[in-house]
Amino acid sequence: MKKESPINRLSNPVVIIQNLQKKVRLSPALIKKIVAIAYVQDRCRKSGEIVISLVDDKKITQLNKKYLKQNRPTDVLAFDLSENKDRLWAEIIISTDTAVRNAAIFDTSPCYESYLYVAHGVLHILGLDDLTSTQAAIMQKKADRIVSKLYVNR
Repeated sequence: MKKESPINRLSNPVVIIQNLQKKVRLSPALIKKIVAIAYVQDRCRKSGEIVISLVDDKKITQLNKKYLKQNRPTDVLAFDLSENKDRLWAEIIISTDTAVRNAAIFDTSPCYESYLYVAHGVLHILGLDDLTSTQAAIMQKKADRIVSKLYVNR
């Protein structure tokens, strides 16, 4: 008898991906797998919907300015729009332009950076924060652990 994966036992949300950029080619299946892995790691049982938008720096700067009053690009924005604690409704916006820049800085690939931002955004949605250096280190470690399970070239 085939053993069921723990990923299949939990209520994963519906993941909708909007690709509004042309710089980095990402796999929708891997993006969905990141969400599933994060759910398993966090033991989250919420059903719902997560919209993940892949955008350029111009678009993420507009959103960052509008919602966080920061007139600059950023790697990821994550918004939990849920109206109750049992059902998830969230939006994650990823800048692939930032991923390309950071890949050169951190000696990684733009794909790896982008997938890392997806994991980071999902962790925010699941309640983790990175306001302090300790919190940031914990989040980075968890995001790295999630992406490492995908076997994506760094």
